[in-house]
Amino acid sequence: MTLTCLRGSLLMDTRGGDSPQQDTDRGRAVEFTYRPTAADFEEALRARARRSPAGRAQLFMAPLIATVAVSVFSILHDASLTVWIVTLVLSVAATSWGAVRGRRIAARRMFGFMEAYGQCHVVADDRGTVTTGERASHTTGWTVYREYLETTGLFVLLSGDRAAGFAILPKRGAQDPADVDRLRVILDRNLKRL
Repeated sequence: MTLTCLRGSLLMDTRGGDSPQQDTDRGRAVEFTYRPTAADFEEALRARARRSPAGRAQLFMAPLIATVAVSVFSILHDASLTVWIVTLVLSVAATSWGAVRGRRIAARRMFGFMEAYGQCHVVADDRGTVTTGERASHTTGWTVYREYLETTGLFVLLSGDRAAGFAILPKRGAQDPADVDRLRVILDRNLKRL
């Protein structure tokens, strides 16, 4: 999974709609400065699981496999209907709990990796983002990402056909509350919103 801590200014591209607001914001930089938290990654993974095809597939794969396995086992061993139903309910509940627990563990591991990055400062424009942390910095073009989704506290940028990689940008890092709206306009111009 690609993890990115974003800090930056977003410059507007000349592509896009005819909105007067977009024209006045065109070329303006938006900066976000924040320290990532484990809760950020949990929120991002939860949103990805609900709103991206790859996330939904990952979430439902374990219960589906458990259902098929229990059904085949019950048929092959001529189990009674009661045994089949009880086993099915318990296995689906256990695998669902495991999928949610696995997501939390993954979020904590991602946070462990990013924690060493320290405070992040992100600058982005229509070419992409420039991220500077306490120990490293990098530039990422918008072509790395295909789509984004928005939660109450985050922008989550998703990459690839299956949205396996992602980057987070917490809204709390905005220098000005209006920067959140300006970032949304820039993302809409460069990425597909989920």
